[in-house]
Amino acid sequence: MTPHETPAVLDIEPLGEHRFGVWNHGDPAVHNVVFGGQLLAQMIMIAGTRTDGMHVKTINAVFARAARVDGVTEIELEELHSGRTFASYSLTAWQGERLCARSLVLTTIDEPDLIAHQPPTPVVEPPESAGTRHVGGLVFPGAEYVVVGDTDVNDSTLPARAPALDLWYRSRETPTERATDQAVLAWATDGFLIGTAMLPHTGIGQEQAHVSVSTGVVDHTLTFHRPFSLADWVLLRHESLFAGGGRTHGRCLVTDADGNLVASFVQDNMIRSMPTGAQHKRM
Repeated sequence: MTPHETPAVLDIEPLGEHRFGVWNHGDPAVHNVVFGGQLLAQMIMIAGTRTDGMHVKTINAVFARAARVDGVTEIELEELHSGRTFASYSLTAWQGERLCARSLVLTTIDEPDLIAHQPPTPVVEPPESAGTRHVGGLVFPGAEYVVVGDTDVNDSTLPARAPALDLWYRSRETPTERATDQAVLAWATDGFLIGTAMLPHTGIGQEQAHVSVSTGVVDHTLTFHRPFSLADWVLLRHESLFAGGGRTHGRCLVTDADGNLVASFVQDNMIRSMPTGAQHKRM
């Protein structure tokens, strides 16, 4: 991929008026489950083909079943309403006859501020000194991120700490277009709130996921507030608010380098013991 070229995983192949083929990212020999952030990103890109001057405001997705990396994934779009300032769509990810995920997407236009406010700007170390720089993983392929303080959500041996995680994120090799920036950000919103929920609990970490602990995102709502460019760093401030009954609930505020709130999301997850006798499935 050359700089500022749309990555293949975000390329949308029209299969008809309302159906699209998409690429799956990952190695099925390592982990044969499609990452939820991939589907969020692709649904945003598909909704962008119907916006007619609008942009995505909110996407709410329910992940019903795991999709396979080595499977053929198609996304079907249904228009619910199209007006002058808002439009809404239902998007469903299929693998054959298997329904994997469904989202509701609201699109809108920009309008002048009548009132405006946001939470106080977070004060954290800048990405240059906040921690180790990583590429790929739970973020968009080729994008980079820095976890403030190098907190490792995978390490179950670390002492208990508050259920909060700050993460700097940017993607300088993707186009600075509104839909692409939204899609690339959406990809990175899926993967860290489960690990954040584990931080206060000694003896448990994300490296146990799908091995001795059964985890998964079940519902995800992402709202975009203002335009942004991922050519520059944005800060994702994760906070897990609740854990109990095999479920967790968390939220995250996303601010740009100037402290402007550009997006936020909430997520419900499953975190429970692996059933007795169950083995990790590579599918």
